[in-house]
Amino acid sequence: MAEISSLFVTRLYRAKLNELAKTKVDYKELRQTCEAMAEDDEAGQEWCEENGYPGYTSYASLNDLPWRAPIFADLQKALDKHVAAFVEDLGFDLQGKKLKCDSFWINILPEGGMHASHIHPHSVISGTTYMAMPEGASALKLEDPRHAMMMHAPLRKKDAAQKLQPFVYVKPEVGEVLLWESWLRHEVPMNMSEEERISVSFNYGWA
Repeated sequence: MAEISSLFVTRLYRAKLNELAKTKVDYKELRQTCEAMAEDDEAGQEWCEENGYPGYTSYASLNDLPWRAPIFADLQKALDKHVAAFVEDLGFDLQGKKLKCDSFWINILPEGGMHASHIHPHSVISGTTYMAMPEGASALKLEDPRHAMMMHAPLRKKDAAQKLQPFVYVKPEVGEVLLWESWLRHEVPMNMSEEERISVSFNYGWA
């Protein structure tokens, strides 16, 4: 009988953030803090306007969120534990070192807003945790990293197993954290909800 194996697997980590948190994160407070920072961050607002960025991101303006608000410090401590668990699952040999958070930013995506397909260079693990995911808000779209090399490969059947699909859509819930390796191309399709989709994204690098 033929033997068929799955090779070169792409892992996606998904969990409730507070499952591993020593200090539980209040997501209502976190959302309010994100909204307040977005309102006060004039440099971030200007960057978004100049670059045609829908909604708001602090990516180009604020790089010290855990210093600015204690709840972000609690969030980072919780994320550290999830990243460590994911590193263990991935079998990484970090040679006695740890991955450290090197960037941390707020995303507020209004109706009609989207984030184009991209990767996170110079990082090892990237991810997002979610404060607001209203009905109709965009799922996270993940792309098979071999997609550009498939050449004349036929389309997949709609009912083919998820692990065989060229794109996978993951609809997160408020309070969840998603982690993936930073080379994995991903995007946020257009937000079809009238309400804002609010999240905090981050990168971890090898110190």
